[in-house]
Amino acid sequence: MVQKAKILLVDDRPENLLALEAILSALDQTLVRASSGEEALKALLTDDFAVILLDVQMPGMDGFETAAHIKRRERTRDIPIIFLTAINHGPHHTFRGYAAGAVDYISKPFDPWVLRAKVSVFVELYMKNCQLREQAALLRLQLEGGGKSAVGDSKEPVGLLAELSARLAAVEEQAEALSKQLDESADAAAVATAAHLERKLTGLRRALDALEPGTGSGAPSVPSQN
Repeated sequence: MVQKAKILLVDDRPENLLALEAILSALDQTLVRASSGEEALKALLTDDFAVILLDVQMPGMDGFETAAHIKRRERTRDIPIIFLTAINHGPHHTFRGYAAGAVDYISKPFDPWVLRAKVSVFVELYMKNCQLREQAALLRLQLEGGGKSAVGDSKEPVGLLAELSARLAAVEEQAEALSKQLDESADAAAVATAAHLERKLTGLRRALDALEPGTGSGAPSVPSQN
């Protein structure tokens, strides 16, 4: 069963949160509400999120300050942030949003189809990264367990390598299809994230190839998950 991605919706107005839920419900992911910056930071302490939709104007801790806290934390600094604002003070205001770490800055009222499409890209990238981490964990078990499966049953190393290779191939195929969807008009952050994912996949594939019989006796290092 594929686990759903979590999307954090941050807005102090309940009607805005309800509208966002209505727009994003078609993605069939887990939508988490936060009515303030403080509440958002609390949710980020325990859960992992694919993307954050963050209102700029909120009482107390505003969106800019909330984003700054998110980017200072090692656990959350790489989560994409899409700023939503009902006002537009010109280029300087938009620049402040990007400077705070946002991957996009959208003024209300926005096109529901556009917002949903943007969010779906980051959800897909998040899911592919999750799959890649699973493949790396399996490879690490192979290297540390001497060919034993996760449930403790004995399995021939060559058979396990073939299984890992097949699973990795499926992720590589999905990542390639996703990259083709990101044309020149796509968000620069989404393109960069996809490229980073491809580099990690390449590293993992090289590690698997090095484990094949006859390719060398040294154990390769497992790609970093950063």
